[in-house]
Amino acid sequence: MSDHLSITFSALADPTRRAILARLASGEASVTELAEPFEMSMPAISRHLKVLERAGLITRGREAQWRPCRLKASPLKDVAGWVARYRRFWERNFERLDRYLIELQETEKENRHGRNNKK
Repeated sequence: MSDHLSITFSALADPTRRAILARLASGEASVTELAEPFEMSMPAISRHLKVLERAGLITRGREAQWRPCRLKASPLKDVAGWVARYRRFWERNFERLDRYLIELQETEKENRHGRNNKK
């Protein structure tokens, strides 16, 4: 995996890493704070943080004894750009689905009116 988009998607593939990013979206946190909601060892949390750091999704600072982690969202912009290219595809599919549902509703109305007129 040499391209940055693949590295980012790989980092985002894990639910623990996504939860860590969600937490960091509300502000910086220490490794201990990030580990609190998870039932895993500190070395396991550190491995997740290293993956996020290699993907460029977080940075780790150094302030005396405290090493805060911060979200670095720029790689997410690349992901959003990639996904946006497929938006038109989905919009066309939804438009076709809308037309089909309208046709079904009209057919259903016609069938009800036809039965009501026969009575």
